Amino acid sequence: MTATIARETRTTATPATTKVTGLVVGASRIVISFLFGFHGLQGFGFFGGIDGQGGGVPFGSWPGWWGSLLELAGAVLLLVGLASRPAAILLSGVMAYAYFTVHAPMGLLPLQNMGEPSAVYSWVFLLFAAIGPGRFALDNLIKRRR
Repeated sequence: MTATIARETRTTATPATTKVTGLVVGASRIVISFLFGFHGLQGFGFFGGIDGQGGGVPFGSWPGWWGSLLELAGAVLLLVGLASRPAAILLSGVMAYAYFTVHAPMGLLPLQNMGEPSAVYSWVFLLFAAIGPGRFALDNLIKRRR
């Protein structure tokens, strides 16, 4: 009886691949957090506000005003890459909360309940929390100086 043992093959990332991946993740983080910041500003009446007429959520109201504040603060932190992973986890939770409390009661699927942006943002921010900020992040600069 003959036994054959297959060699395990692993694909290792080359330095060039790692560099490109870091650039793409960093650029994606910057663009996505920049766009998400506008979403937070809408709660304060900017860019048409929450009603398209420039209306904002009442000061201190839960969850609207606090959600807008968390969205804006988290977007700024993620944009500059400061406390990126905690900010991304927070934003993922904010968007999951928005999906399940605002959108899900209106229908089962995101396409039916207009919750696609909330669902997508939630998962994208969870991805940033898992893989990190990529390049061009203040977190990286702070880490290097230590």
